[in-house]
Amino acid sequence: MSQTASSSLPVVFSNEIAAAKAAGAPIVALESTIITHGMPYPGNLQMALSVEHIIRDGGAVPATIAVINGTLHVGLERHELEALAQTEGAMKLSRADLAFAISERRTGATTVAATMIAAARAGIGVFATGGIGGVHRGAEQSFDISADLEELSRTGVIVVCAGAKAILDVPKTLEVLETKGVPVVTYGQEEFPAFWSRSSGLKSPLRLDSPAAIANFQKTRAELGIHGGMLIGNPVPEDDEIPSDEMEIYIQRALDDAERDEISGKAVTPYLLGAIFRITEGRSLKTNIALVENNARLATEIAVALAG
Repeated sequence: MSQTASSSLPVVFSNEIAAAKAAGAPIVALESTIITHGMPYPGNLQMALSVEHIIRDGGAVPATIAVINGTLHVGLERHELEALAQTEGAMKLSRADLAFAISERRTGATTVAATMIAAARAGIGVFATGGIGGVHRGAEQSFDISADLEELSRTGVIVVCAGAKAILDVPKTLEVLETKGVPVVTYGQEEFPAFWSRSSGLKSPLRLDSPAAIANFQKTRAELGIHGGMLIGNPVPEDDEIPSDEMEIYIQRALDDAERDEISGKAVTPYLLGAIFRITEGRSLKTNIALVENNARLATEIAVALAG
């Protein structure tokens, strides 16, 4: 049976997470929007189980985070994960509405920002995701900028991703991260990755080549009293990438469709991802799964290095 955290808030740790915390074992946080909003059942469940398996194999414990009937769960039991994968109409939770879902006893899946908040509250310092949100194309008119960037500036969690989603304005996203003082580190190469593609054509602000170096960087930041998160760009494996030139053609077609259908707000990202899935005949989803699994491996190695 899951264990309730010692807090007035309805927060529950899975048995596995409670044991890991008691033992001081490395833990890797996982978001849940990729389950509820990323792909249909049963593919979403298979992907979630695969990512959790990768983390366990690497010597850490996976903590999938979600709000279920108003309770914040840090780590899901198998039956809870299966139920979430089949839930329809789950809220998509960020900083603005995480507390709303809890107070109104709703069920919701956590985005990057909400997962960071929950992970930090639970004492989890590493989080693996697919790609972060950022500055949307045309943001100079729409002002559409993801809360992920603000969260990275204030919440002390290492976020391992395959870069900002390529549907965004990646140069502006990097500029905002720089302004907010967020370290952006690319793992093993000079160029910042672009989600489905290994290269965005943009030089990464920083580069590190080992999980131990990333862990040491984070420990040094803590010793200096520097607050906020760190973004790790982990390029998708070469065999799984869709080259950026090719990907840009698909993205432009999806953006045209979104403009035609007058899509805005939180609906933009899932709409574009769905359109790209159709345009690429499923190839984008295959790449998405590969990069999430790749990020889970690196996040696990970082968590182990931090614990060691």
